[in-house]
Amino acid sequence: MIKSMTGYGTASFDTGGTKYTVEIKSLNSKFLELSLRLPKMFTEKEFQLRTECSKQIERGKVNLTINVEQTGTAVKAAGIDTALLKHYYEQLKNVSAELGEQSGNLMQLALTLPEVVKYDEETISEEEWKVVEKTFNQALAAFTQFRKDEGDVLEKDIKYRIGIIQENLKAVEVEEPKRIPLIRERLNNFLAEAAGVEVIDHNRFEQELIYYIDKLDITEEKIRLKTHCDYFLETLKADDASGKKLGFITQEIGREINTIGSKANDAGIQKLVVGMKEELEKIKEQLLNVL
Repeated sequence: MIKSMTGYGTASFDTGGTKYTVEIKSLNSKFLELSLRLPKMFTEKEFQLRTECSKQIERGKVNLTINVEQTGTAVKAAGIDTALLKHYYEQLKNVSAELGEQSGNLMQLALTLPEVVKYDEETISEEEWKVVEKTFNQALAAFTQFRKDEGDVLEKDIKYRIGIIQENLKAVEVEEPKRIPLIRERLNNFLAEAAGVEVIDHNRFEQELIYYIDKLDITEEKIRLKTHCDYFLETLKADDASGKKLGFITQEIGREINTIGSKANDAGIQKLVVGMKEELEKIKEQLLNVL
């Protein structure tokens, strides 16, 4: 069972006066890259959120967003630092007078300066946090389910492509016995044309032919390739299946395919090898998105 690194999950809860929304999104990454966008009131909870994400999400470029929206009449009030506002206003008025500029919008400008307006959102009560934590867990569950569903799609595609490699391997086994008579005939004709039939030492020719054919033998490579494909499929079903582990197995599969291709010395087998390489590359691309 595999999971996709791409994921999405969201959950909302409305208390009647405040609506909390949690959204989690992820893309591919070799490591966990976690980016949190939180209201200031959740600053002290950031470490707890990061710890939980690290345990449950594992890998990926992840964006976690928590949004707080006041939906009822009990909107949290904003306070104004009147002393600071007066200080800013006097400074702005003096600068305007020195520059000979109009001072019609100075109050509005002063209200936008740092620390003048303060919202009563600096802390969150334990009751509020329980609501947010429950919403976060719901979003995380939806995110995990999304990854599993995407993983099922990836698994079907990867199995299909491994199946093509296995079918091509069976076709190689059918083509392989045809190679030897063709190699024997080709070499025999070459020697006959080059030196003449009467001077060929047939015993020596057979010895050299056996040595040459042994160098082209692909029996071990076929066995190893079949074993690697079977192991890949077993790993795909396992609970601890991971993209990294499957990637290592594809390296071994690729090594055997390449060796078969280099030893084949046969156009039909080479064509089948090219097909296997093509499917293996598609599998590798898919594994980049596997957790």
